[in-house]
Amino acid sequence: MNKTIDKDKAKELIKKSNGRIFSATFTKKDFTKRLINARIKVNYKAKTNRSKPYEPELKSLLCVYDMLKKGHRMINLQTLDTLSINKKKYTIL
Repeated sequence: MNKTIDKDKAKELIKKSNGRIFSATFTKKDFTKRLINARIKVNYKAKTNRSKPYEPELKSLLCVYDMLKKGHRMINLQTLDTLSINKKKYTIL
């Protein structure tokens, strides 16, 4: 059974995941759908010795670590469709 939540609640759930792996589907910039298995709390600066060139929060992006491609990716919170976290599935409004 899928619960329906809004984008702010989805962002809050991801932030509260404490580094646990979650999956999400969203629409990329080129309008293709993307399924990502990711986690947060993997330090961006420690891995590359450089900081982010812009603030992702201002552009509704969330920096996550992609578990399959082994690198940092950005999730666009405005185009987020589904979220599976803590053995629960959510549909985003």
